[in-house]
Amino acid sequence: MTAKTNDTSREVAKPLLDDINKTIIKELQKDGRRSFVAIGKLVGLSEAAVRSRVQRLTDSGMIQIVAVTNPMQLGYHRQAMIGVTLSGALEPVVAELKAITNIDYIVVTAGRYDLLLEVFCVSDAELLDLVSTIRKLSGVNRTEIFTYLQLASEHYNFGVL
Repeated sequence: MTAKTNDTSREVAKPLLDDINKTIIKELQKDGRRSFVAIGKLVGLSEAAVRSRVQRLTDSGMIQIVAVTNPMQLGYHRQAMIGVTLSGALEPVVAELKAITNIDYIVVTAGRYDLLLEVFCVSDAELLDLVSTIRKLSGVNRTEIFTYLQLASEHYNFGVL
């Protein structure tokens, strides 16, 4: 099924979720190991039908079923967001940043920063070393660190509420 954008000359594929798929996703978000039989009983489908729906959702890229680690439990006691302003081409800097294991994700943005980086470090000293490494990259003009003091909310229920 497609949905039109404001530009009526283009059609863009827009994934639509029915109520059953939304419920299946909600249940998997609660417990990614929940059986298809148990989910099927909840939504009124057979185990095979639930398995098929989950496969289509996964194949389409709409969902992923993954293990999410807790950085604090793994010893990463310093988490931060780093805003990065560039003075050159974006792609070479992003390529170098992808190779740094302490960086969880890299977001290209519009506005005050060109990039936002979420980072995980074992200590303040490691964070300082990481920021020093980032600042030395060719094309990095400025960084600003937003240290996480407390995680107030985190959820993964996008599109199913």
